[in-house]
Amino acid sequence: MIYTVTFNPSLDYIVDVPDFHTGLTNRTRSELLLPGGKGINVSTILQNLGIENTALGFVAGFTGDEVVRRLEALGVKNGFIALEEGCTRINVKLRSIEGTEINGAGPVIGEDKVERLMRQLGGLGDGDVLFLSGSIPASLPDDIYQRIMEMLDGRGVLTVVDATQELLVNVLPCHPFLLKPNQHELGEIFGTELRTREEVVPYGKRLQEMGAQHVLVSMAGEGAVLIAADGRVFSAPAPKGTLVNGVGAGDSMVAGFMAGWLEKKDVAHAFYMGIAAGSASAFSEALATREEIETVYAQVADQGNRKRMQENGSYGDI
Repeated sequence: MIYTVTFNPSLDYIVDVPDFHTGLTNRTRSELLLPGGKGINVSTILQNLGIENTALGFVAGFTGDEVVRRLEALGVKNGFIALEEGCTRINVKLRSIEGTEINGAGPVIGEDKVERLMRQLGGLGDGDVLFLSGSIPASLPDDIYQRIMEMLDGRGVLTVVDATQELLVNVLPCHPFLLKPNQHELGEIFGTELRTREEVVPYGKRLQEMGAQHVLVSMAGEGAVLIAADGRVFSAPAPKGTLVNGVGAGDSMVAGFMAGWLEKKDVAHAFYMGIAAGSASAFSEALATREEIETVYAQVADQGNRKRMQENGSYGDI
């Protein structure tokens, strides 16, 4: 079974407000309400691809009920733990003002609820897949990712971690199957600024030396880089398309990569699926559908195959 963990889910209220002005009444041109959070985004893409999965984490209040209702309507299995107090947060995202968001804090999560989640995860074993995605609320211990990974170490669980700085670095001794930083997060870990795909490669390899198996680095409009466990490096520019909504594109890439890996156990296919899913979501109003991902995949895979033929079977920039 595949499981995703979202410690601080949300209802994302995505609005387009043309000609926004502070201090005045502004009216929306369009509105979209979606269940949000990095793990939830992964669950949504997996479900869109027809891959059964269970979403874990914490929800509270009427907003938490709505998150669960919408996920169950998609077919995602509900493993969330309900909190007695507070409400799942609402995040406001202003699409017409690029990068502008107002994110809620979320409810307080008690130690008893954390232990209940740990018991849930304690049942995972050989062949299961676990996604640990995103930041953690202030009420949780800052070593929660590390505790989960140490508990599962040696059980045959494929672990995927998409997090920032210490959350990511601290799990490396447990040899996660896949790490997915973006280039800014990767640069922050090593105290440098990374702009090009070529600059990303040596730092991705350093994460491997520290314990990671596969390292997938998302770079928005620059594309992505994969440093595979067998030492091969895959690099690709972003496919052609119009950016509509960047929210969830990185999460879609993670989901696409693992969907591709589980389908064929082939890193090239997994990389193409990751690029396709991430880009398809960026080109879509909401997270990408299967049809949208397949359309972009055809473009990405064709570019990759032609490049490999030119290089007589070697893998490089596609």
